[in-house]
Amino acid sequence: MSGHIAPVRIYYAVFIALIVGTVLTYLAALVDFGFLNNIVMLTIALTKAALVILFFMGVRWSSRLTWVVAASGFVWLLILFGITMSDYMSRGWMVGSLR
Repeated sequence: MSGHIAPVRIYYAVFIALIVGTVLTYLAALVDFGFLNNIVMLTIALTKAALVILFFMGVRWSSRLTWVVAASGFVWLLILFGITMSDYMSRGWMVGSLR
C-alpha cells in the first residue's frame, strides 16, 4: 500500500493554524458581533474543520472520488447549518403574532 507522505513542517504549520483558530475563537467570543456572532464562530469552525479534513485526514493527496465524498459531506453540513440558522434567525419574527 502506498500513500503520500507529507513533510513534518506541513503538520506543524497546520497545527499552528489550528491553534491560531482556537485563539481567534476565544477572542471572537469576547466581542459582541450582534446577529453575526454565529456566522463568525461557524466560519472559524468550518475553516478549522477544513484544515483537519485536508491535511490530517489526507484528503489533500487522495483520489478525486475521496474529494467528492469529502466535499459532499461538507456541503451537506453547510445545508444543515443553513436550515438551522434560518430557523434560529426567524424565531424573533413570531413573538408578536403569538399574543
